[in-house]
Amino acid sequence: MIKSMTLVILIAFACVTSSLCVVAQEDVAQFGRSDAGQSLLIRSTTDIAAFAPLMNAFLKANPEVSLRYEQWGSINLNELSATNCHEGKGVADLVISSAVDLQTKLINDGCAQPYVSSFTSQLPETQNWRNELFGLTYEPAVIIYNRLLLTADQIPRSRFDLIDGLRPLNSRLAGRVATYDIEESGLGYLFAFIDSQQANTFGRLMEAFGRSGAVATCCSAEIIDAVSYGSYLIGYNVLGSYALSRAETDPNIGVLAPADYTLVLSRSAYIPRNATNSALAKRFLDFALSPAGRQALRETRLIVNFSGDDADIDLPGGAAANLRLIPLSPRLLVGLDQHKRRIFLDLWRQNLEAK
Repeated sequence: MIKSMTLVILIAFACVTSSLCVVAQEDVAQFGRSDAGQSLLIRSTTDIAAFAPLMNAFLKANPEVSLRYEQWGSINLNELSATNCHEGKGVADLVISSAVDLQTKLINDGCAQPYVSSFTSQLPETQNWRNELFGLTYEPAVIIYNRLLLTADQIPRSRFDLIDGLRPLNSRLAGRVATYDIEESGLGYLFAFIDSQQANTFGRLMEAFGRSGAVATCCSAEIIDAVSYGSYLIGYNVLGSYALSRAETDPNIGVLAPADYTLVLSRSAYIPRNATNSALAKRFLDFALSPAGRQALRETRLIVNFSGDDADIDLPGGAAANLRLIPLSPRLLVGLDQHKRRIFLDLWRQNLEAK
């Protein structure tokens, strides 16, 4: 027993003092020929299935390349990337994450190398920070709902509607609204913190969530599954690319952009300072920003079309005019200030039950 306890203490000490105990990736996939002459390592928070069309299109144009793709949770990926940056070991060639605030901090800490090309230069300032961090996608934070269990007048088309729907003591939505657990999801924290800066509805929404027993849970797939099954009726601030892809094949899932304002995320990429194959990473980045790459990203709704009769998403009146892109800029570091983060998490815990 004493020997076992000693081993536990030694392992815990190793986890604190080194990168040995970084949590493993969620999934891994290998793309391209096994005998390819060049290899590229990408670490990303994007689901493999969502990113596969882009990788396959790139490899079709570059058959001499093999590609290892590691799918990570945003917080674990950030911790690994920070460790790799400071130790210079096990570094990916390209890092892509939806937690753009955490990516911005890595850039600010000197973990990336700059890159300028005709493709990166075409990006607007909001999607290119210091020629080191680049926005690849265009994805809204949406409200999802169960089409079978809610009538048209019960569907909240804005945050105001959601607050009103949660207000009655006997609300049908009580205990059946879900959103990200911001302590476990870097993306969830980002969306919630920016929500708190956008409008005066945030405090009322948190109060309504707390009073009605709203649930905080881990991830997009879990929320979407539970809404489809009817365990939850509403999912709030769900990443639209995953929701829209699911809605194509699942008649239970409805997706809409909140009419008061809709946050839009541009999933960001950077080339680590110590990347083994930075030249190939630059080639992949340029491809992702090229017309062929953009088309591949549209296939899985990582780029969402908001305009015209063929829009990908339900846009209640005025929603198209209220899109708010989250810019890649130092302003994203505000929410990472330890004091502000602690206060914000305390407020969150007071109002939402994590599951």
